Amino acid sequence: MSRFQVRKVAVLGAGVMGAQIAAHLVNVKVPVVLFDLPAKEGPKSGIALKAIANLAKLKPAPLGVPEDAARITPANYEEHLDLLKECDLVIEAIAERMDWKLDLYTKVAPFIAPHAIVASNTSGLSITKLSEALPEEIKPRFCGIHFFNPPRYMSLVELIPTPTTVASYLDQLEGFVTSTLGKGIVRAKDTPNFIANRVGIAGMLATIHEAAQFGLSYDVVDDLTGKKFGRASSGTFRTADVVGLDTMAHVIKTLQDNLKDDPFYGSYATPPVLAKLIEQGALGQKAGAGFYKKVGKDILRLDPVKGEYVPGGGKADAIVDRILKKPAAERLKLLRESTNPQAQFLWAILRDGFHYAAVHLKDIADSAREIDFAMRWGFGAKQGPFELWQEAGWQQVAGWIKDDIEAGKALCKEPLPAWVFDGRTGVHTPEGSWSAAQSTYLPVSKLAVYGRQHFPEAVLGSGAVDPLKSGTELFKNDEVRVWTLDGEVVIASITAKLHLISPTVTEGLLKAVELAEQSYQGLVIWSPDDVFSAGANLEALMPVFMAKGAKGIAPEEKKLQDMMLRMRYASVPTVAAVRGIALGGGCELAVHCSQRVVAMESYMGLVEVGVGLIPGGGGLTYIARRAAENAVAGAGADLLNFLKEGFQAAAMAKVGTSALESKKLGYLLDSDIVVPHKDELLYIAISQAKAMANAGYRAPVAKPIPVAGRMGIATIKAQLVGMRDGGFISKHDFHIASLIADVVCGGEVDAGTLVTEEYLMALERKHFCALLEHPKTQERIMGMLQTGKPVRN
Repeated sequence: MSRFQVRKVAVLGAGVMGAQIAAHLVNVKVPVVLFDLPAKEGPKSGIALKAIANLAKLKPAPLGVPEDAARITPANYEEHLDLLKECDLVIEAIAERMDWKLDLYTKVAPFIAPHAIVASNTSGLSITKLSEALPEEIKPRFCGIHFFNPPRYMSLVELIPTPTTVASYLDQLEGFVTSTLGKGIVRAKDTPNFIANRVGIAGMLATIHEAAQFGLSYDVVDDLTGKKFGRASSGTFRTADVVGLDTMAHVIKTLQDNLKDDPFYGSYATPPVLAKLIEQGALGQKAGAGFYKKVGKDILRLDPVKGEYVPGGGKADAIVDRILKKPAAERLKLLRESTNPQAQFLWAILRDGFHYAAVHLKDIADSAREIDFAMRWGFGAKQGPFELWQEAGWQQVAGWIKDDIEAGKALCKEPLPAWVFDGRTGVHTPEGSWSAAQSTYLPVSKLAVYGRQHFPEAVLGSGAVDPLKSGTELFKNDEVRVWTLDGEVVIASITAKLHLISPTVTEGLLKAVELAEQSYQGLVIWSPDDVFSAGANLEALMPVFMAKGAKGIAPEEKKLQDMMLRMRYASVPTVAAVRGIALGGGCELAVHCSQRVVAMESYMGLVEVGVGLIPGGGGLTYIARRAAENAVAGAGADLLNFLKEGFQAAAMAKVGTSALESKKLGYLLDSDIVVPHKDELLYIAISQAKAMANAGYRAPVAKPIPVAGRMGIATIKAQLVGMRDGGFISKHDFHIASLIADVVCGGEVDAGTLVTEEYLMALERKHFCALLEHPKTQERIMGMLQTGKPVRN
């Protein structure tokens, strides 16, 4: 695949979005020059400098690791325009003012490299009108690029061409944003607010309107329209607070100013409560108050009638909760026919959303697929409106919408388009998704970048293959499927809930190694969801524990440890393709593979102390080994210095909240590969296994490990005593941490003593099993199994 080479990017505008776009670029190792106006006081690039410094304070964190902020070069338009000549991509992200943007384009145009792509990050301004300020030679390389906030975490990026944008440049940009930035691309037409904000904000306005009609409070609406409804957990009003009520009002005003002929124009009126909050400066989360206000630990909600904040926490009625668990067809029928106001409200907003999407499909999107993906990736919906409509029974739901329009219950009288009633069963088919503008089904993009996605995210009805039913199956038990896609590399997929590691999983993974060594180039451990493994399955061992106590667990623990060593010393490369969470035993499995290929937004850590245990699957042995290797690499550096970081990570159950942070914690090596796009993970993992095999892979030679011994244990315990006596950790925390120190330091031996991995794992087993008998550990385990939350005792 030929790539658009982006050696450096210029971001124009160091505001909230500009700075965070810059942060995400450096997360994926792309150097950035961040421009803003010259400061009136202090350093000329002071505005950009302040924005870069502020990145470390933002939550959620825009940077994978804070030190990457150093990759952002601060600049100003007075002194540094020449730096633009070094940039392959220029992203303009200043305030949503057409006149300001046009003025800036005039200023920077003479300095833009002749090959560079130029893109405006705007949430709804006309890209075509913006292009008019550019010289003719730049227009073919200009388009809109709309990141969603926060850019690091939100998948959606909308790309918007103008009539003069050359297709090849847009294709190059799509490849870069997909593969290098890890985003989901939706191509939008140059219409006000594009796709996601057009449909999403119209939906939020409809929700506000219908909530008032049915007399529902904001907290109840958010509970109804959150996770249980298949949407973002923040619901509607909380989402508005997070986005910013002024930002929402700006998007609404774009609709009002540019869509006076829209049949839904009447529903674009600014809600009085929104206007009043903005007038009072209550702009949402950033202002400390909006539809909600946090007072101490309490979250209060606005009562619009009283005009004051009152206790929140209102929930959906139990009957509505039950309805929402039904299959789509039954769910929508029950909501529509129910006399419960909450159920009627939910049917109303679904009907409004279906009606709006169908009427506007022709004008705003190439196909229904773009609308559904935009709502998934930009607004956190589990399904887009067309997917849900299709799943619930296309013609049945269409009839209900038609009846409501004719009865005057809908937001407007505009009838559904004729194509809705042409006998179809939906808009998504294996052939493609329906284009109302072209009256045909459009297939998915054939750009080369998507060849790197073996199982790309797909819309319902598109006939996408189930990864766990694909390829050639080599072995299967109740919790592991071993298979191959290409006949060259074995794939092991854990299918147990949360991919917890049980004896059955251990058996399946051992079989996968055996098969790979017999006839294949390597083994990849991969599963098609956001869980690599959440750890060991304690519940599966409960019957053994009840029958035989800790003595019965020891043999099972040894089998787990032996499997980890089998992964490490296999004669073929073993690659952990980590996506999402890899905790406890999942982290131990990953670190014992030959290499790790890790999705950027992954969470790795040894978290066993949360259930009163120590890592027992070789995690502490790994820490001791890596500390010894680092000390040797440091030309005789103090082993204990390297050991302390690993000890703290395990004793404090630190979790890397990105692949980059996991490298800092030592769970990933510099040689491991961070993959920005989750759907490329399997492709890259298989490629790595083949490359290692083709390079003549040889398993590492088992070597004795020098340990810190009793002196190291004493040093660590001295620090723990201070923490215990100061009330920072409990007595049981002290006991667990002391056992961790005992293992990573190699037990009661002299400093520098050479031990084997098996010796260290025996120490792990001994302490792990002893803790199982401890009453306070049992309290923690039962608390976690019953509530899912850690018990502090």
